[in-house]
Amino acid sequence: MPPPEARPLVCVRDPELSDVLLRLAAAAGADVEVPVDPVGARPLWIDAPLVVVGTDVVAEYVSARLPYRPAVVLAADERRIRPDDPAIWRIASDLGAEHVVFLPTAEAWLVDRLTEAVSGPRCAGRVVAVVGGRGGAGASVLSAALAVTAARSGSRTMLVDADPLGGGLDLLLGREGAGGLRWPDLVGTAGRVSPPALHDALPRVGELSVLSWDRGDILAVPPEAADAALDAGRRCSDLLVVDLPRRPDDAAVRVLQAADVTLLVVPAEVRACAAASRVVRAVRPHCAQLSCVVRGPAPAGLRSADLATALELPLAGVLRAEPRLAGALERGDIPAGSGRGPLASFCRSFLANLEATK
Repeated sequence: MPPPEARPLVCVRDPELSDVLLRLAAAAGADVEVPVDPVGARPLWIDAPLVVVGTDVVAEYVSARLPYRPAVVLAADERRIRPDDPAIWRIASDLGAEHVVFLPTAEAWLVDRLTEAVSGPRCAGRVVAVVGGRGGAGASVLSAALAVTAARSGSRTMLVDADPLGGGLDLLLGREGAGGLRWPDLVGTAGRVSPPALHDALPRVGELSVLSWDRGDILAVPPEAADAALDAGRRCSDLLVVDLPRRPDDAAVRVLQAADVTLLVVPAEVRACAAASRVVRAVRPHCAQLSCVVRGPAPAGLRSADLATALELPLAGVLRAEPRLAGALERGDIPAGSGRGPLASFCRSFLANLEATK
């Protein structure tokens, strides 16, 4: 049998500090080892992905002369030990600690480190943001279709509805009645939720996890909750797709800054082009890569290339007219769920190009 996977060490004896550290480990989804003393810690010391030592036992661990290793954190209760106390920094140096954390101020930071210790570094998955050039442009439908297409291909995919006035992507996917976590459940978390725990708590459609709204009154995503969702999507998924509002709030700006590519969906109409130009001015400063997707039909014959030129954006592709799509969505069909039609074809092509740019 293979050896059991090494766990983070939490070396502490003081009951109050122990309660805090174990609570943070639980928030990170980290199953930890709590040795009774340096003798019990020694055989686990080198292989542990992270070691947290409380100030109540640090002198014992310094005296034990355990081998030097990276990723050692000294944890202090800031109600008892001041950050400007030179003694804490001297003993941290003697221990070989890379960081000294003062709790509760640094709780979110320590949760992040514990999470990384058990689930790997952040930012593994790709992020695609989608925003409409005008109301009703089809950004939500494209967001859902991209996520559904990626999931159909076997990719671990997370779909996030960051538009509070968009009607709910869970409704578009027929999962409005499914149990699971919604945005209001994340309000006030301030990052103290582990990405795997958040990801596992979401409603699912096969390989697709969905974070959407309930039907309550909360109409904004706090930036901290947006950060938690981004972290979960990038750590636990191959692809994160986010449907954004046309007027970017603080949470939307976080997403735009994190996105590998942002798609602006614009109907092939003159007025839609004029409206989209205003959206471009709002979102472009925050985007690493902003491209437009032109959606047909073109009633006046406006060419996709001309529309992209007017917006001064590269053309990511064209969504050809799909007359039966609106009726299918009203009947509860999942966007691109059949894998047929112009929408599904565009999604496959775009995702293949995205994969090729890794």
